[in-house]
Amino acid sequence: MISGKHSQITCVDPSSLVIDKIPCRSVHFTGIFGTGMSALAQYLRFQGIRVSGSDRLLASEDTASMRQSLDGLGCTIVNQDGSGVRADTDVVCISTAIEESNPDIAAARVHGIPIIHRSDLLAAIISSKRTIAVAGTSGKSTVTSMIFEFLTVCGKSPSLISGAPLRRLEKQGLIGNAWSGGSDLLVVEADESDGTLVKYSPEVAVVLNISKDHKSIDEIKDLFARLIVQSTWTAVNWDDPILVSFPSSVGFGRNSSASWRPDREELLPTSVKLFRKGIEYHLPLPGEHNLENLRAALCVCEHFGCDGETLASAVRDFEGVARRFSVTGTKQKVHVVDDFAHNPAKIAAAVNAARGLSDRIIAVYQPHGFGPTRFLKDEYSAVFQNVFRKNDILYLLPIYYAGGTAEKNISSEDIIKELARVPFIAQAVSDRDGLLTKLKADASPGDCVLVMGARDPSLPALVKKIVELFGGETLKL
Repeated sequence: MISGKHSQITCVDPSSLVIDKIPCRSVHFTGIFGTGMSALAQYLRFQGIRVSGSDRLLASEDTASMRQSLDGLGCTIVNQDGSGVRADTDVVCISTAIEESNPDIAAARVHGIPIIHRSDLLAAIISSKRTIAVAGTSGKSTVTSMIFEFLTVCGKSPSLISGAPLRRLEKQGLIGNAWSGGSDLLVVEADESDGTLVKYSPEVAVVLNISKDHKSIDEIKDLFARLIVQSTWTAVNWDDPILVSFPSSVGFGRNSSASWRPDREELLPTSVKLFRKGIEYHLPLPGEHNLENLRAALCVCEHFGCDGETLASAVRDFEGVARRFSVTGTKQKVHVVDDFAHNPAKIAAAVNAARGLSDRIIAVYQPHGFGPTRFLKDEYSAVFQNVFRKNDILYLLPIYYAGGTAEKNISSEDIIKELARVPFIAQAVSDRDGLLTKLKADASPGDCVLVMGARDPSLPALVKKIVELFGGETLKL
């Protein structure tokens, strides 16, 4: 199992990572607290590369633990004022969220230091390893984590670059979304949101599903098709009606034409079971979507020669991913669930999984970004109408604003108005204090309060307040 304090801040040859003919011995990350950026920063430190970084949320209590973890690995964290970009910095790494007016970019221009995109750095790392890239509009982080943990238990010693923290790694004082293993295997999450996924040429590509999210379905289809062509071996979910026509080395799913199929499956209130070749795989996570995730992970692990019984043990002990249906029982017998769901398909999966805990759902959703909310407004209305029942309640928090020049011409109130007449209560709330007052009045023993939303680092603190609202934690399920 993954154990012990991580101490692999070494590298045979730190200059071996080359991007556009630039040896990267010193990298500065602008926005280092972003999930994808912090994973890359840790991975480079594990390889012995010097890392510095800045973030606009440097002074926030919500990012204090992340800063502490990065400091502990030897990263230099500074204000986002350009001071972290020095003459001896080899490259400045940015994400799509960083604007041209950022002081770090200005400093890089002054020093003549190349500016690279996060995806270019990840593409270089992918090319340096036998990489398994996990793609899909839903489930990427969970499947990436499953494959990594399962391969680790099976003695394959992979590395990890993920979009979400693994609870098992968090327990070791790490952020949890990166690891350096002892083999040449690397498991990465391949995000399609900004279209940069087409830069990756992994040994293995896993494609989970397609639904409208940051981009249209046609755009996402093109991105995934490119990834498949650029990969040596591919596993594709043949239960997805769009993906079933995609070429693949293996098609996994319950579809009768799939080449990798379970013998049977069981949905339980707080877990799922999959049976294959006489072996029971019991995953301690609920929901139909987690059966889909498990199929993908097992398919890949079998490809790498993992023993079935050892795999079954790894599945049984899987601790999951932070903010992916994290359930807390409270003293007042109200279940509180924290979930990263931020598109209609993920919301439907989270609500359906919560039905295993309670017949009545009190859902709290914080839409992420004005552009994405505007893009998905109709789909939000449709999914809310489909998944919520008569006695349920839906509260929408104000749209999370991550900064930049977004056009703020949509609100949570607009989404509620779009719902019109529905059999459940649906309201927009103006602030979190008002939300807590409503939840205290609404929730009864046996109910489930489901908190959903992405990217906002203060959401875990909100969940903690909700847990305290109902007497505090009794048992982590």
